[in-house]
Amino acid sequence: MAQAKRIILASRPVGEPKPSDFRLEDCAVPEPGAGEVLLRTIWLSLDPYMRGRMSDGPSYAKPVPVGGVMEAGTVSEVIASNNPNFAKGDIVLSRAGWQTHALSDGTGLRKIDPALAPISTAVGVLGMPGMTAYTGLLDIGQPKPGETVVVAAASGAVGSAVGQIAKIKGARAIGIAGGKDKCDYVKNEFGFDNCIDHRDPDLGAKLKHACPAGIDVYFENVGGAVFDAVFPLLNAFARIPVCGLIAQYNDTQSVAPKWAGALMRTVLTKRLTIRGFIVSDFAARHGDFLRDMSGWVRDGKVKYKEFVTEGLENAPDAFMGLLKGANFGKQLVRVGPDKA
Repeated sequence: MAQAKRIILASRPVGEPKPSDFRLEDCAVPEPGAGEVLLRTIWLSLDPYMRGRMSDGPSYAKPVPVGGVMEAGTVSEVIASNNPNFAKGDIVLSRAGWQTHALSDGTGLRKIDPALAPISTAVGVLGMPGMTAYTGLLDIGQPKPGETVVVAAASGAVGSAVGQIAKIKGARAIGIAGGKDKCDYVKNEFGFDNCIDHRDPDLGAKLKHACPAGIDVYFENVGGAVFDAVFPLLNAFARIPVCGLIAQYNDTQSVAPKWAGALMRTVLTKRLTIRGFIVSDFAARHGDFLRDMSGWVRDGKVKYKEFVTEGLENAPDAFMGLLKGANFGKQLVRVGPDKA
């Protein structure tokens, strides 16, 4: 019988995930039943939100059960079908998770046209990360021409798109990223006005110099010391879409920071808007996103970078690296070839 592979959550991590929190298993390739399709994973998307799904605390989505397949969006090929809506050979966007093969009844599957763009973009700039950038910036951040938009994790899949959309809307885009190579790429390839290394001991002073008129929109992906540097520079009526807090995902205690009181006082006196969001909040905007973003990518107004790890067995290491900023662009795992 043909063999498949899957990676399951072996244990819930305490602090940073470690290799023993994952387990690679061999299993039989399943047979599709009535109305089902058999999917073969081509591209696996790794994203910071998965760290939250590994824990069992209160959240916006159910955690991955211990012993369950790790959660993820995938680009997959239909290799067998008993569903009239899908044919063998179709390429689909799915949520097959960290495994080489999966069954689906067709719910939530979306066909991908390989002629429009590389199929990997369906889990990148033309997928969830791109839509997160688009809706978080435009619906919550609402940048205006001439304003200053600061973006944390600016070399990543979400942050890089945020800054480029800000530029399209006539704003100044200032990135924050880790290391000279990433900062140079953000400026020279993604077209940001400037990018500051978050590892620089003078981060606060350099960010202030890059934002002489203050900060009108701060797209939060990181938290921690990056937010500390941004906080004093926020203008009155600044908008802060809170997309992620990757610097704090491995915290083992939930304690209000010492500056919480000062933050709330500033929210009041500067009339700040701080809004957390999940991309599914804006599902009704998906058509607008696909129309605009696909056009911007086609016209070269939005560029993207992919960081590819080969082989499902290397997904845990790639994910642990992602949480430490080891990736440079959208983190993908190539699980199989484009065609079986």
